[in-house]
Amino acid sequence: MEETKNKADFFLSVLKGTVIALIFVLVGILIFALVIKVASLGEKVIKPVNQFIKVIAVFVGCFFALKGSLGFLKGGLVGILSTILVYLVFSLLGGSLNFGFPFIIDLLFCAAAGILSGIISVNVKKDS
Repeated sequence: MEETKNKADFFLSVLKGTVIALIFVLVGILIFALVIKVASLGEKVIKPVNQFIKVIAVFVGCFFALKGSLGFLKGGLVGILSTILVYLVFSLLGGSLNFGFPFIIDLLFCAAAGILSGIISVNVKKDS
């Protein structure tokens, strides 16, 4: 019974972190799109800022959702799942689905950010 509860808690915290990260990315990208439109920023700025938004979103998702143990695993899963979901959402909006080398690099980068964020998040003392 205890093992089932632990598995449920594990998957629930990963799901919660993924949803928080996804919402943060969507809001961040929409705000950034508005900034691009208003400030007429160049094309060179878009990719680094989008990557920064994704990494911050993974950290926020991990920080607010993860607790307990196995932070590296939970964080890595949050990074991977949120990257896949964000990619699918924007692919549907853009009308093209292309799982190429840039996607793999993005996936690995966000997984690494998730692992680091998960480790930090479960080790920071949170007031309950």
